[in-house]
Parts: sequence; structure tokens; C-alpha cells
Amino acid sequence: MVDIQRILAPNPGLMTLDGTNTYVLGGQVVVDPGPADPEHLEPLVALRPRLILITHGHADHSEGASELARSTGAELRAFDPDHCLRGEPLVDGEWIPVDDVELQILATPGHTSDSISIVVPGQAVLTGDTVLGRGSTVIMHPDGSVSAFLATLDKLEALGDLEVLPGHGDPRASIAEAAREYREHRKQRLAEVRDAVAELGTSAEDADLDAITDRVYADVDDEIRFAARASMAAQLAHLAATD
Repeated sequence: MVDIQRILAPNPGLMTLDGTNTYVLGGQVVVDPGPADPEHLEPLVALRPRLILITHGHADHSEGASELARSTGAELRAFDPDHCLRGEPLVDGEWIPVDDVELQILATPGHTSDSISIVVPGQAVLTGDTVLGRGSTVIMHPDGSVSAFLATLDKLEALGDLEVLPGHGDPRASIAEAAREYREHRKQRLAEVRDAVAELGTSAEDADLDAITDRVYADVDDEIRFAARASMAAQLAHLAATD
């Protein structure tokens, strides 16, 4: 068993829930250092990690990573080469030794094209923003993709009942169950978008993005309307390509 410590970053918000979850695996690997907040980074620097991993490049997960790497000499690795420092880009399916086990890297695009999940065999899967502790994730069009996200959910469901350690929110008991819930939610949302397109007498390809967003996401807070708009663009692109 790998010792897994969760350290909550002080950046709560509508997009980050209680804040970003930074994880320390086996006292050696830091996953998602989070914001460049000195009080948050200080205990991570004190650990002197040998490796830093980023689940994707969004600032609430990665902003503090380069400073942590420079302060400790640790390798910084991510799927996107632009976020790496002294380390090679992560590769789908590769294994990374920690303590007496190996972590497996899984490419899990959808939220973003560079999203990964990290499997601790027989124990847990760290999902970044692909699966959250509560609520649903945003498909960040044009980088994100509904089709890629649905394929990712199939891949995650196949992991079985591993515990979910999300990038935001509390752990979930089963990645397979979470993946099924997310798939059902996405199918329901796509049906709502399809109905809204029909009601407006247009097509997914020609639909007015703001009009459809206002209709389907009418109750979304103005502060995160940009995220609803991005997800809507992704869903319209998916329907245009598949219907």
C-alpha cells in the first residue's frame, strides 16, 4: 500500500469547490501542487519530493509546480511537454515506481486534451478534473472533447471499484460507479441540448451558442458562465459530428 496524503490548497471557489487537492504519494511524489501560494507550497518543499506530476495544465493544479521543482530539484512531468521541467512528458500506460509498487499513468482526455489519471494499483485512482468529488466536470472546448470524454469514462469504468481521489472535492468510493454516473449525466445533458436545438428550429452546427447556453444552463452563476459556454460548444460540436 502506498501512503497517500491529501493537502487542500487555499483556493476555494465555484470552479474549484473546496480548493485544489494536492496529493503526496509515498512521501516522494507530489501530484498537482496547485496555486503558487507560499503557505501551501512550503510544506511541499519541506518534503523534498523526487517527482512532481500534473494531471493537466490548468493553473489551479499547475501554477505552483515549477516553483516547487526549482526549490527541490525534483523532476516535473506532465502529458504536455510545455509543463515539464527536468523530466520527460508522461506517456499513456507508463509505470512509475514508488515505494514497493508502481503508479500507472492513463491518458484520460475530455476535460482537456492533456488530462491524465494516475492509478495506484489495488488502491485508488487520482483523476484530476476528469472526475470530481461532487458535481460534473467541464468540457473545455475547443481543447476538451465530449467524444474523448466518453471514451475516457469507458477506460475509467474498466478499473473497477478503485477509490476516486479527485482534483476537487472529497474521495468517492468507486471509479466504476462514478464513471457510470458521469456517462448518464452526459447523455442526459446531450439530450437536453438536442431538444433545445430543435425548439429553436436550428441545427447543432448552426445553433447560436449563447442562445442555447442560456436555455440549457439558465441557472448557472454568471461567474462560471464561461465554463457552461465552453461545455455547450463542446456538446454542439459532438452532436454536429455524430447526429
